Amino acid sequence: MFKIIDEKINGFLFVIIFPFLLFFISYYGFETSYVVGIKSWEKAPDFMFSSVYAYRVIPNYLSVRGTEILGFIIDYYLPFAKNFLLKQGSIFYHTTFLINVFFFVLTSVVLDLILKLKPVEFLLNGNVSRMMHLIAVFFVVIMQYVPTNCDCIAMFFYVWGMFFTLKYLQNRKPSDLIGLSVIIFISTFIRETACLNIAFFATVFIDFNNIKERNFAFVKETIFLIIAFVLPYIGLRLIIHQQASFVEGIYLVKNFTSPYNLMGLLFGFLSVYLSYHFCDETGKIMIKKYLFFASPYIIMITLVGLFWETRLFMPLILTGIVTASYQFKKYHI
Repeated sequence: MFKIIDEKINGFLFVIIFPFLLFFISYYGFETSYVVGIKSWEKAPDFMFSSVYAYRVIPNYLSVRGTEILGFIIDYYLPFAKNFLLKQGSIFYHTTFLINVFFFVLTSVVLDLILKLKPVEFLLNGNVSRMMHLIAVFFVVIMQYVPTNCDCIAMFFYVWGMFFTLKYLQNRKPSDLIGLSVIIFISTFIRETACLNIAFFATVFIDFNNIKERNFAFVKETIFLIIAFVLPYIGLRLIIHQQASFVEGIYLVKNFTSPYNLMGLLFGFLSVYLSYHFCDETGKIMIKKYLFFASPYIIMITLVGLFWETRLFMPLILTGIVTASYQFKKYHI
């Protein structure tokens, strides 16, 4: 009994408390060139409601309402702490932290569940599994030098979607597929990266050899998930009219000429390669398949994203860690 209690306490410390502390340090322990400006914003900036950012309705709503609620709480219930809090950042900045750390901790919890589903042999040791979990946590925290109001929310839904995909692989329960489709539908209102859950599902279930033999098993499930993404995606663009609906700018040349962006690209490449290096043969095949199915996303961040903002590589890195940790060969995929 004492051993079970000890395991639960250790799990709470390593899965919730320690990640929270790391995240807190990244937001309040030091400042990056990105953070300096954000700390002075008193409310959600106007650009969040224009261009491509306008379609991220859930993060924008949480930012606006969260800032209002936190401001009300501080004014009426914590006036003695107001001066201290404002010295550390604006109400908007504190709101961004609270929203992000909440979804970050949820992501940590779901990652822990994934690592316990069907771990590869070297993760059967609980301490090794915990270290793999902390590696994932450290990667996410490092990338917080570019804090946004949507990345951590999108990351949680993506990891949650991977969990449902792996559960569907194990049990083939329709409820898991429906749960995944609901996650994709909702997360499309957060960020376009919702489509990466489709890429991960296709990686797990679609076999190129079967397609060559005209065996289209699981293609209909993949189409079902595509519909769950396309419907809200089109709906948002019909309801919210913007002059620049798809991109903020084209940064292809800058990505391959700026030393900072080249450093970011190298970081992303080596991070994914690290996961690939830890994989067994089946896992390596899975990562190659995932990079193929996720190629539209990779192309888009090359064209319209900045490699120096390494947060863009976060879904790829987390997928690599999950793939290196899960025993796919049991399912002969």
